[in-house]
Amino acid sequence: MSTHPSCPSRLYRLAHTCLGALLFSASVIAQDLALLEEEDEQIEALLERMTLEEKAGQLTALADNIRSLNPHTNPDVNQRRADELLAEVRAGRVGVLFNGRGIKGARLAQHAAAEESRMKIPLLFAGDVIHGYRTVFPIPLAEAASFEPELAERTARVAAVEATAGGLHWNFAPMVDIARDQRWGRVAEGSGEDVYLGKLFAAARVRGYQGKSLASEDSVLATPKHFAAYGAVSGGLDYNTVEISPQTLREVHLPPFRAAFDAGALSVMTSFNEINGVPATANYELLTTILRDEWGFKGFVVSDYTADMELIAHGFAENPREATKLAFLAGVDMSMQSGYYVRYLPELVRSGEIPMTTLDQSVRRVLRLKKALGLFDDPYRSLDPEREAVDLKRPEHRALAREAARRSIVLLRNENELLPLSKSTKIALIGPFADDRQNLHGPWTLFADEQEAITVAEGIAAALDDPSLLQVVKGSDFEAPLPDGIDAAVQAANEADVVVLAIGETQQMSGEAQSRTNIVVPAAQQRLAEALSETGKPLVVLLRNGRALALQGAVRDADAILVTWFLGSETGTAVADVLFGDYNPSGRLPVSFPIEPGQQPFFYNHKRTGRPYVEGGPPQFKARYREAPYAALYPFGHGLSYSKFKYGPVRLSATTLPWDGFIDVSAEITNVSERAGEEVVQLYIHDRVASLTRPVRELKGFRKIYLEPGASTVVSFRLTREDLQFVGPDLQWVAEPGAFDVWIAPSSTAGTPSTFVLEGKPSS
Repeated sequence: MSTHPSCPSRLYRLAHTCLGALLFSASVIAQDLALLEEEDEQIEALLERMTLEEKAGQLTALADNIRSLNPHTNPDVNQRRADELLAEVRAGRVGVLFNGRGIKGARLAQHAAAEESRMKIPLLFAGDVIHGYRTVFPIPLAEAASFEPELAERTARVAAVEATAGGLHWNFAPMVDIARDQRWGRVAEGSGEDVYLGKLFAAARVRGYQGKSLASEDSVLATPKHFAAYGAVSGGLDYNTVEISPQTLREVHLPPFRAAFDAGALSVMTSFNEINGVPATANYELLTTILRDEWGFKGFVVSDYTADMELIAHGFAENPREATKLAFLAGVDMSMQSGYYVRYLPELVRSGEIPMTTLDQSVRRVLRLKKALGLFDDPYRSLDPEREAVDLKRPEHRALAREAARRSIVLLRNENELLPLSKSTKIALIGPFADDRQNLHGPWTLFADEQEAITVAEGIAAALDDPSLLQVVKGSDFEAPLPDGIDAAVQAANEADVVVLAIGETQQMSGEAQSRTNIVVPAAQQRLAEALSETGKPLVVLLRNGRALALQGAVRDADAILVTWFLGSETGTAVADVLFGDYNPSGRLPVSFPIEPGQQPFFYNHKRTGRPYVEGGPPQFKARYREAPYAALYPFGHGLSYSKFKYGPVRLSATTLPWDGFIDVSAEITNVSERAGEEVVQLYIHDRVASLTRPVRELKGFRKIYLEPGASTVVSFRLTREDLQFVGPDLQWVAEPGAFDVWIAPSSTAGTPSTFVLEGKPSS
């Protein structure tokens, strides 16, 4: 789909990259790929001299206990003391160290590899930098709410600058899993439920992490994960099984990976789950047939943490030796943390069960990427203490964190235009997150200092005309009541003009291994909200969350609701910016907020049934729940601002779309309020009749526009046959002639459609 104009301006904040940027990105990718495709005499000479054990060592990644390591990052498996690990490095039995921090220890380890080992092959230092290194940006789900991939590219660029200043070369990000069940804790790490949005953010983050060239000192190798369909785990239970049709796999879960590879990503991480009975880490069809044979992927595949070991627990491998063989022959080049490859690959090659040529090809991929990263020329690349001292404390990074945080906030509800508040308002800030500093960053922030983050209370106090107008009361703990907590909260509410209630999830409730059966505000906090509602004071809810929640009672019915996610280092300032109107909220939901938890999995682009329920129609014998409609409380794409926008009717340049032609779809958008603001204008289609049933709507484009009060602009999108394609019965992408509905709307459930017809292929 093409858009107009082709590059961003103040009026148009496009969710697409300009042609110039695309050409630049393509040239960078071509340069990096050339290093992987051309035969390299230096690497071939190394391969000829390496022992089997040294080759297996290059395919082994271990936790970096030489440097300080977060002890709660992963299960305690196959750990080594610092001196033991250094000895392994010197022996050439380790190729990658991950999640260590600090330049001093990294230089020590690199000296052991590049100067003391027999082959002098440098180490690759890796880490999980999911949404920031020292400066923490909003969780990826929150950032997706900005509907600005360009913003994600900018924050990823800063994360890369800081990560390399901290001594990393390789990042285990971005996570590009499509997540349609909000019970799954790792929803927080991705871009939500929509494929189109997910593709754009996947590509943007890869471009940001890798920068102008992999050899640049501030570039980190990006790793889209988890390959594949991890977001489709049954019941939203982390690590669970996945039963999925090949069409859904290819149409929903694989496209963000393809977008990441097209943007230049040259490593990929396998997922923990099985797919239709075959664990992803031993899935030949996924890792070789699709990834390499169909897509031509040139980089290397790394297992997730001990995922090869877990083939035994899956019941897919009988023992460690067999697990190693199955994972390696399926296409996993590198093993993370289990130690299986360095232990079992040599004997598997000696026995003839794994060909030497296959082993050499995996080692070649790893060595080529080390060379592309510049490590053969300078093993101490990105290990500069002076950079570490400067680049981790740049004020412009904090300024971007504030911008990203406020652009990620979503205004769900604003009855009687309660917001924005006056800075002379007497505020009772109540709730366990009111002045909490431990839950600002969110999950997967291994390298940040939580003491550097700004709390909500600090941000509001600094913004008020008089800080004494703010009274802060905790009211309850995160999951338990406090003695006299509600009484103190009610007293503070009665003395205030407005109650601002900071509630939601702790960061331990989101992320890996944090699935929830009941995606609601914890009971103790809900009781606090009910008590405050009884005071009759205007109530503003600030939600802290890493997933869509089912809002209930006084929380659901609050006068105003702001989704503030986990916003990172500048949480307090960003919340205050929006609360007092210094920033007009422009975020939109990347996930659907359900009416009830039991609706999960729920997503906007679901299929119709043979007995669809129609609002206002008879409920008997229809696809519906007894307790709630089959609908969202707040749908994908929803979000309010302090401005109001009017959408004109959808206009088509023609009523038919030629097979090899295009059609322009447009609508006039008018700011009918007295405040300038931004609106996310969204394009959806529906294929009425197809050889396989199609979703009720599919996002095919969006544009963020800025309008002054009373101003209007025509927003236009161009559709071609390629935008109407889906994966057909033969697993090939196909577009079928017929009628299509098309909307230009502010959300996935709004608007009135127009209709056009895709013509058939002309006869030759």
